[in-house]
Amino acid sequence: MNGADAHEVTARPAGRLGAVRRFVATEHAGAVLMLVATLAALGWANSPWGRSYEAVWSTHLGIHLGSGELTLQLREWVNQGLMALFFLVAGLEIRREFDMGELRERRRVATPVLAALGGMVVPVLLYLALNAGRPTAVGWGIVMGTDTAFALGVLALTRGASARVRTFLLTVVVVDDAVALTVVALAYSQDLSWPALLAAVALYGLVLALRALKVRAGWPYLFLGTGVWAMTLAAGVHPTVAGVALGLVATAYPPRREGLRRAGTRWRTFRMNPTPALARRTSRSVTDSLSPNERYQHLFHPWTSYLIVPLFALANAGVTLDAQTLSGALTSPITIGIVLGLVVGKTVGILGTTWAASRIGGLPLPLPWAQLIGASALGGIGFTVSLLIADTSFTGPALSQAKVGVLAASVLAAVLSWTTFAAVARLPARLRTAGADRLAPPLTDLADPVDPDVDHVLGYPDAPVTLVWYGDAQCPHCRAAHAVVRQLRRVFGEDLAVVYRHLPLHEIHPHAQLAAEATEAAAAQGQFWPMLTTIYAHQQALTAADLTTYAAALGLDVETFTADLEDRRHALRVERDADSADTSGATGTPTFYVNDRRYTGRHDVPAMAAEIRRTLQIQRLRRKATTTVGSTPAATLH
Repeated sequence: MNGADAHEVTARPAGRLGAVRRFVATEHAGAVLMLVATLAALGWANSPWGRSYEAVWSTHLGIHLGSGELTLQLREWVNQGLMALFFLVAGLEIRREFDMGELRERRRVATPVLAALGGMVVPVLLYLALNAGRPTAVGWGIVMGTDTAFALGVLALTRGASARVRTFLLTVVVVDDAVALTVVALAYSQDLSWPALLAAVALYGLVLALRALKVRAGWPYLFLGTGVWAMTLAAGVHPTVAGVALGLVATAYPPRREGLRRAGTRWRTFRMNPTPALARRTSRSVTDSLSPNERYQHLFHPWTSYLIVPLFALANAGVTLDAQTLSGALTSPITIGIVLGLVVGKTVGILGTTWAASRIGGLPLPLPWAQLIGASALGGIGFTVSLLIADTSFTGPALSQAKVGVLAASVLAAVLSWTTFAAVARLPARLRTAGADRLAPPLTDLADPVDPDVDHVLGYPDAPVTLVWYGDAQCPHCRAAHAVVRQLRRVFGEDLAVVYRHLPLHEIHPHAQLAAEATEAAAAQGQFWPMLTTIYAHQQALTAADLTTYAAALGLDVETFTADLEDRRHALRVERDADSADTSGATGTPTFYVNDRRYTGRHDVPAMAAEIRRTLQIQRLRRKATTTVGSTPAATLH
């Protein structure tokens, strides 16, 4: 930046992850615990105490309330009770994707949605090709789903996978979850009780009514949600459907400025008068500033990932791997059909449907072809949903054969995917990027595009990478980020343009608004960046008199500068930036966008430089693809 900074500041890592990054991080750890639980179940079932495995999980546990009674096996309490919470989180993630994620613009996700559907239809057809006309055909739903935790866990261990792979995989998994749960509800529910089903629908209607009335207290939803689950179970419908239905109710949206201001005001009131009553009000105000979806994911997701899903694996993955079971599985149409469906069917279904959508339907590709093969193979990791449907479909030896098939298919799919991505990383650039000219442009997170006539741009406006920065002049983290941005400009030079936008958090930093208006008053005299640098160098002194002193030191017309501050001539300009932050989901500072995409990594030079280099590589690839294709324009890549 122009102007000398008084001293360099080492940036502190931000450590703030977006909703998707937090979701993925939790799933990775959950995948490790699930693997440990799976190995423990197999070890238990094949140990000298193997008979106790089935004895424990077959133990009946009941709840008695007056004349009413609900008695289930311990395994059923896990599969139909606790797993409802797992699918509640799945419903929350589906709703979040529709409200804020890749599914918020329906036209842009046609290809991955079709790929997900193809990745379910082809495996079912392959399974039925071996089992049609037999009683074992009932297990066709086993090959439909993809396990989120294991698939993302394997992806984290791979090399050669881009950020787009994770987005594509999450979209496929969301569709998988929605369709698989519908299948569970329609095809694997028995002895339907219409009175109980109508009662479940009525209670669900009350939940919707509470949401429409904007009731934020959790206990009414807990009470009604438990009733929906119980009535769904009594109706003969698999109660995990109740979980995803309840999850879909919780809307997702970024924190709003008004809610954050209200929380800040109440915190200051509590700080001056710390009483228990004000503590409760302050806590409630802070919690209410977040969307219901984010609050419930934060509450339930760790429990499902770290406890419920591993417990599910422990209860269901225990297969006796003796010679009789293995020999039966090797020739069983159930086992062969599951392995064929998940390993071959998923890969062929996702890849083939994507090819057809691109070549015949004219839709854009979600990934280059080489990476698409690896992502398609990841879809064959079924596990959770597959074991759940297997437990619903079979008993006895048939169930053991189905579990062997699910476990074998998940291992084979993981190895195939890891091997594919490892090979992709070693391919020549021509093969590694094949299909890049047909990629769809990603969704943009920055609501207001950069306008060089209005925004403060440091560097060339047409630079291949633009870094938009929402900052607060009194924020210490922004001061650290200022030093990081200076270093990034030195590293990337003309390839990087920086845009600064104001987001004064005046409920926390009382001088931030005035300092922001001071930079605009300096901008009116052509000295925006030097004034910003000076302010960050002297954050502890930002009164009107201090700012006037800085203006004089920069050689500004002090009289005009002072009049601008006193008349607040630039307040609307600052408010314009703050409003654009609201619409873009930027609620804290510093918040960065790299080519209109929200940056959620650490706010230090190595992490941000890596993201900028990745974006530069994609932009160069785009230019190369445009030159190669000729008249076919390549999509904008970020």
